[in-house]
Amino acid sequence: MVGRPARVNRLCGGALDDRVGELGRRRRADVITGQVDRGGVRQTFEQHRDGRSASSGPATSTALRTPSLVTRSGMAPTVRSLGASGLSISRLALGSWRTFERMTPEAGVAVMRAAREAGINFLDDARYDDETGTAPIPTGYSEVRFGELFRAAGWPRAETVVANKMWWEFWPQQSAAEELDASLARMQFDAVDVIYASPPPAGLDLDTMVREVGGLVDSGRARAWAIVNWPANQLLEASHAARRAGVPQPCAAQLPYSLVHRSWVEDPAMKRALDACGAPVVASFVLAGGALTGKYDRDPTRGRAAGQLDEPRYASGVRAGRELAEMASRLGTTPAALAVAFALGNPNVASVLFGATRPEQVRDNAAALDLVERFDDGLWARLNAIGASDAG
Repeated sequence: MVGRPARVNRLCGGALDDRVGELGRRRRADVITGQVDRGGVRQTFEQHRDGRSASSGPATSTALRTPSLVTRSGMAPTVRSLGASGLSISRLALGSWRTFERMTPEAGVAVMRAAREAGINFLDDARYDDETGTAPIPTGYSEVRFGELFRAAGWPRAETVVANKMWWEFWPQQSAAEELDASLARMQFDAVDVIYASPPPAGLDLDTMVREVGGLVDSGRARAWAIVNWPANQLLEASHAARRAGVPQPCAAQLPYSLVHRSWVEDPAMKRALDACGAPVVASFVLAGGALTGKYDRDPTRGRAAGQLDEPRYASGVRAGRELAEMASRLGTTPAALAVAFALGNPNVASVLFGATRPEQVRDNAAALDLVERFDDGLWARLNAIGASDAG
């Protein structure tokens, strides 16, 4: 994603101070009631219109230990460390933007299981607005669905690194702890492993923000913190602020990185900021909104970039996607695998984040791991040349 995605302008959160008993005594018109599935049992879900959770059910046990990375075949996949956090993550990460809440439960479980079978242990969830018009709550249903699918897929919590995001949308009325508490309630988790902080809003100074996020780690709500879509100078300042406050350094930077969007990660200033934190990159938007897969040549009317293909954000990806398709055909692979391999080839990238709506997409992207191992210098040069002239 480039910048803060347009899909997230109402990213709910919520204090856990609104107890169910109080709501039972005085139900208000600003509370939305819906039904969600908790492990096969239908339960009532209540949420305020401003996004605050109006109830909190029992959370699934989420005792946090260092995850054990073993695939179904018993082979340990290649892993990387997230800074000094002690967390080990797979080279690929499964995201949840515009996926799980739009899928049937069966399809979501199939994708989750395909990711686990591919050796993925890093899952990225966040609180998004409902764009379907069918969710029982206006915002945050993405987290409800993520938690349901996680449990239904039988994914052991102790073997998984789960991340969520801090959007600051309702700050200062809602603290960092309150925002994360609401996300945890919707997910039915006790804690997350990584909490990504988006850039602080106007009025929230960096030192205060770093202390608030550090408090999430101190309280056990998260094991580590990271940043999402921060410019290099701000990340470097955050590193200094963390040292002043005695707060752990951010363990990762989630940044857009693809054949046609390279500047965020390859900027020397960003490299200096990452070195100061001791943090790697988690690459996002690696398929340029799907443009690099070539799918818009097949059907330009479907997908997140539909109707926007002439915009600079996507046009370069469409052009590069055609070159990728030619290279993929010669190598017997897919354009998606090549696009993912490009990001994995950067030594500063620890993991590549992608979303999927079908198990086949997970397997296509996982094929990039094999490409990285067998590419020679000539193939890397050919791949790196694709989109280079258009890259921002």
